[in-house]
Amino acid sequence: MKILGVCGSLQAESSNLTLLRRAVVRAPPGTVVTIFDGIRDLPLFNPDLEGTGTAAAVTLWRDAIRSHDAVLIATPEYGHSLPGALKNAIDWVIGSGELYQKLVAVTASAPGQGRGQRGLNALCTTLRGVNARILEGEPIVRGQSFDAELQLLLQVLTEMQQH
Repeated sequence: MKILGVCGSLQAESSNLTLLRRAVVRAPPGTVVTIFDGIRDLPLFNPDLEGTGTAAAVTLWRDAIRSHDAVLIATPEYGHSLPGALKNAIDWVIGSGELYQKLVAVTASAPGQGRGQRGLNALCTTLRGVNARILEGEPIVRGQSFDAELQLLLQVLTEMQQH
């Protein structure tokens, strides 16, 4: 199984990117997690741009989603919602359909209980708009059980994809 890891933060050393890096190492046997680091390169969504040819960054994004069995999004909460760059990335695949019926797990690396949930809720609302199959994860609180919770999420994602 191939999982595409997508970080909602553009920050070079975000805790959500750290979560995805740990997912690469802790993926169950037979599962490969690849991190996509190209949402920062996407132009602002504008349907008029499609008429002049698809930007290379958009093609890379669409191909990455298409070539993976599932997507794992780890994202911070910005202003009680999802980051604009992540929303922009999803906007680029609404019309082309790469997320249609794609299994997408969502989570967040959170500093404490109760943090990050509104951002994940907003992300799930957006993903429902593209008809993704959503595995709604909880924020994973940084600390002692971080790796165990991440491995459980990856296991559930793998099992859901197999069914």
